[in-house]
Amino acid sequence: MKAFVMAAGAGTRLRPLTYSIPKPMVPVVNKPVLEHTLENLKKHGIEDMVMNLHYYGGMIKDYFGDGSKLGINIEYSYEKKLLGTAGGVKKKEDFFDDTFIVLSGDGLTDLDLTGVLNFHRKKKALATMALKEVDSKFDYGVTLCDKSGRIKKFIEKPRWSDVFSNTVNTGIYIFEPEIFRYIPKGEFYDFGSQLWPKLLSMKKNIYGIVINNYWTDVGNLKEYRQGQRDALDGKIKLNIPGEERKKGIYVSRGAKIDKRTKLIAPCVVGSDCVIEKNSIIGPHTVIAAKCKIASGAVVSNSILWGRVEVAKNVKLDNCIIGYRAKVVSDISVYEGTILLVD
Repeated sequence: MKAFVMAAGAGTRLRPLTYSIPKPMVPVVNKPVLEHTLENLKKHGIEDMVMNLHYYGGMIKDYFGDGSKLGINIEYSYEKKLLGTAGGVKKKEDFFDDTFIVLSGDGLTDLDLTGVLNFHRKKKALATMALKEVDSKFDYGVTLCDKSGRIKKFIEKPRWSDVFSNTVNTGIYIFEPEIFRYIPKGEFYDFGSQLWPKLLSMKKNIYGIVINNYWTDVGNLKEYRQGQRDALDGKIKLNIPGEERKKGIYVSRGAKIDKRTKLIAPCVVGSDCVIEKNSIIGPHTVIAAKCKIASGAVVSNSILWGRVEVAKNVKLDNCIIGYRAKVVSDISVYEGTILLVD
């Protein structure tokens, strides 16, 4: 089985984090969210995939290469002009000769892909959509299925008056190659607003399956923070880098942590970090590689990207600190602050 991984979006709702980095490369527990997606594909035996690129696409290709470091095979499809979710897949039609999966590179999930595939085959479906029950419905397409799972109604990003279900479209699909008959070639075409409504109107054999696994879009700053927190709390099964020195405390190779420093679970300390005496780290803090935390600093509920320097006696709570940023001494930064280097 092969996969199409969507990685071309600009991630506008995650700004300012995505001004200089593509959304799929935004780190979750010190790995790009896209890497977690690829690891889950590999876990379920899906090793051949194509990935579309557009916004900072070179950064993604430089990091993942041909996929061999992860034990997978990656091809790339460059879109100088975005073709839409379905249009991008249509461009690589020749890559797929059997049942295949389409999913977003910036979705954070430990979805049982094998289970969804088995459901799809059992129903002999043309297309199957993975659905999730959520509290907030308006950023996603809302879907209604009958008792057998057959899709009966679908609205992409509905208004209040349109809400008829709390099961939303995760953007994870299983398709048969026949699907390409219904996607025009060489033009912008979208799954949610165009293809799925078309299939529904044509009364095609399309199904939805509600998943019990963890899933979030990491689509905005609130969801990004929550995804990070849920990973630390074990609500999603991810491969967290580093050695688990105590329950919930992960420390990567080369980190130098003074014995007088206190680490409070759950937290993650990246490779080659330096944390000086009398500092307090955690809980719900992720510190990426080569950061330096000076003496007396207190960092909690925060996400520090690579090579951040935190000076002595600084207090950080509920912050995101971008690559190479420096936080000067004896200040406190609280409540959703984001610090980035220009």
